[in-house]
Amino acid sequence: MPVRKRFRIEEIQYGSMPETEAVPAGDVGPMHTEIMTELRAIRAQMAAPASGVPDDTAADIGEAQALLQTYRAQIEQCEKLKIELDLIHEAINRTKQEIAVLHGKSFNGDEMSKVTGELGAVVGGTEEATQQILEAAEAIDQAASAMSKITSPDQQAQLSEEIQDRVVAIFEACNFQDLTGQRISKVMNTMRFIEHHINVMMEIWGGVDAIKAHAPAVIDDRVGDARLLNGPKGLDDDGHASQDDIDAMFG
Repeated sequence: MPVRKRFRIEEIQYGSMPETEAVPAGDVGPMHTEIMTELRAIRAQMAAPASGVPDDTAADIGEAQALLQTYRAQIEQCEKLKIELDLIHEAINRTKQEIAVLHGKSFNGDEMSKVTGELGAVVGGTEEATQQILEAAEAIDQAASAMSKITSPDQQAQLSEEIQDRVVAIFEACNFQDLTGQRISKVMNTMRFIEHHINVMMEIWGGVDAIKAHAPAVIDDRVGDARLLNGPKGLDDDGHASQDDIDAMFG
């Protein structure tokens, strides 16, 4: 009868037996079958991806890792949002500073009062000078007409002197343009100051193009003759008829 060598686990289970004891090869016994089944189960469990970790625990670990990735993505988004909020906060503070400068030096205080006074003085000085020029021109016209009708040398000399005085008065009245130019220069300096700070504020919020996107549509609500009046033509203005165009209409 062939002799089968006993495994160490069998010796533990059944006790030591002589090595020469004959054990039938086919008579393995139920205990040996159970032991081999357990060994195969242990080997399969050790070869599993979770390395012996129960299925529930492996699922919990995977879920925790997915949640951690979600938190990391949310934290990155919060960091980006904080950067954007910091930029907006800085832009608002800079805009406040520009508005404060405009309010303190232009729209409020002595500077704007000076601008209003200078413009009023320009209008008043222009009207006064215009009136003096018209009066002098009318007096010259009358003196010239009278001179052509009299023959007395003394009266002619008197009228001639009067005409000369009126001409001098016209020259004096024309000096208003010098004062007007100085006053308008002051106003223009203030306007440039305001324009500069407004441009700075526009640049803070993205420039002119960004502001134009939010500008309302320009609607011409003038009626009657006011709709036809556009004022004097500027050097770069369009939509005005030139003197040559007008002459061609009557030519």
